Amino acid sequence: MKLIGAHVSAAGGVFNAPLNAQKLGANAFALFTKNQRQWVAKPLEEEAITAFKHYCEVHGFEPEAILPHDSYLINLGHPEAAALEKSRHAFVDEMERCQQLGLHLLNFHPGSHLKKIDEKDCLSRIAESINLAHQLVPNVVAVIENTAGQGSNLGWRFEHLAAIIAEVEDKSRVGVCLDTAHTFAAGYDLRTKDACEQTFAAFGEVVGFQYLRGMHLNDSKTGLGSRVDRHQCLGDGEIGIACFEYIMRDARFDGIPLILETIDDTRWAEEIAMLRQFAA
Repeated sequence: MKLIGAHVSAAGGVFNAPLNAQKLGANAFALFTKNQRQWVAKPLEEEAITAFKHYCEVHGFEPEAILPHDSYLINLGHPEAAALEKSRHAFVDEMERCQQLGLHLLNFHPGSHLKKIDEKDCLSRIAESINLAHQLVPNVVAVIENTAGQGSNLGWRFEHLAAIIAEVEDKSRVGVCLDTAHTFAAGYDLRTKDACEQTFAAFGEVVGFQYLRGMHLNDSKTGLGSRVDRHQCLGDGEIGIACFEYIMRDARFDGIPLILETIDDTRWAEEIAMLRQFAA
């Protein structure tokens, strides 16, 4: 079964996220469990946790269909010790929030070397950060999102993802979220069925589909290999609609959250309905 949704607002409390997702006709969703542009947030209150779990149960959202995203400030490969420690502390807090909410996944951008250390050292720091978080918080899976490769961001090549996973001690608690816009901007073509087959075959060979734990479904405003992260509504960008038809008709993408982050949230219900038609 295809689990299709969007990254919905949790404004006013995390318990609003499942309500907002339900209004879209979604059976999956993503959310921030705190303000994504601040380092520190108030702890989750018991009433909010209880309400979140209640609304998820009422509307049929299982933990496997929910893909929380961590703060954009976190850089688990930071080259400077103090900033790295700050990021690691914040990442553990994000994992603890997921655990409190009964969620199993935490999606995050891997990190950036900031042109101060080499790629290999930065990738090792990211893996070490995951290992440290695993030691402190049980059960939650660290889900690495591939990037477009802007600036000094790592994770845009499938080899980067594989290198991080190789150094994670508990392989059962690490996974990947593929963003279609990021994948395309990084240089992996998705514009036709044949292109999708080649790109996903490369992902399977280099990383492995057993690690795919979620996807972000976005068209791209920028061209193939642009290394620029700009999302677009489905079918309105450089990727086109064939990619999303392909994903919806391929069983390898069953049972994982497929999350819209397209630029016009007024079209999300329409886009979800369209994806569901492709799946049918």
